[in-house]
Amino acid sequence: MSDISLLSQISSTVTIDVDSMDPQVAAGFESIYQFCDMTSNQAIVYNESIRKERTHILKSVIQAAKESHKNIEGAVDDAVNLLTVLLAKEVFPYLKGRVHAQTSPSAAYDTEATVQHAKELVSVFEQNGIPRSRVCIKIPATPESIIACRRLEQEGIRTLATSLFSVPQAVAASQAGCLYVAPYFNELRAHFEPSLWKEYKDPAKEHPMSPVISAIVQTFKTIGSTTLVMPASIVTAAEVKALASLHPDHITIPGAVLAQLKAPVSSSPQTPQPHHPELDTSIPLQHQSESKGTSTTYVEGDYLAHGGRLLREALAADGESSRRLADALEIFGEMEKKTKQLIRSEMEKL
Repeated sequence: MSDISLLSQISSTVTIDVDSMDPQVAAGFESIYQFCDMTSNQAIVYNESIRKERTHILKSVIQAAKESHKNIEGAVDDAVNLLTVLLAKEVFPYLKGRVHAQTSPSAAYDTEATVQHAKELVSVFEQNGIPRSRVCIKIPATPESIIACRRLEQEGIRTLATSLFSVPQAVAASQAGCLYVAPYFNELRAHFEPSLWKEYKDPAKEHPMSPVISAIVQTFKTIGSTTLVMPASIVTAAEVKALASLHPDHITIPGAVLAQLKAPVSSSPQTPQPHHPELDTSIPLQHQSESKGTSTTYVEGDYLAHGGRLLREALAADGESSRRLADALEIFGEMEKKTKQLIRSEMEKL
């Protein structure tokens, strides 16, 4: 059995997605596995855009922005959308499923703005040869944005509820008709501040998010949900193995961890690797309280009624999920600002 890789073993029970916009990551597995989806976010977009290998994409985006005849802010916003799409397009040939792009965190508490940005992203994908049937829009799991998911799903745009840490968020996303929910195994900041990441001997039993994700899987079975569970925010191969044992539908995995999964089962390393080792660590560290766990239960009812009141109440009662959601939005917002600053500075050089 030593010649069987962890990837082969795990992919026999769960669908594997690639959490990277580096086409070389997906290409490196072409002979042994075809990924279903490619996931991304503002941090991944920024860190791909500053790589030397992506200079040609950035230049084409800047040129298009300069020729758009819009005001500078409108041109920058359009450039970020186009940059996201063109980076995804390089990975698209290696996928059998969808490319994912995330709406702006600045719109997370604005239903109309989230709907508008999602439609803009889908339009840019279509203009660049990727049909909406192969696109999924990632949307933060706030009450306002989950309502946006429902509207988008009704219009034929598939969605994924991201920055998700609790069963009530997942149930709300299911009620909205989301294609996926992506519960984070580790909070986002753990990828920027490694000291926040904690190693567990048995992550499936000891990690504080394991019972949450298990509860989401079981709850969806109980309510007959068609929404798929795709855990994200993974640091090590051991965490992937733990998540697979919880029986989600998909797992999205970063390049560094995928590399670990290529190793034979008998020799697979357990040394932790950062989710995105290239991520900018200059985002200030906030005070972190000791995790008290997040909600694994929910109350029956329509989480989207009355402007998402039930979901809002559930989040208000769950301090840890609310903290992690707010922190993820802050980090994604900072990374989006960095991308816009990069584009502005490059535009000024032309």
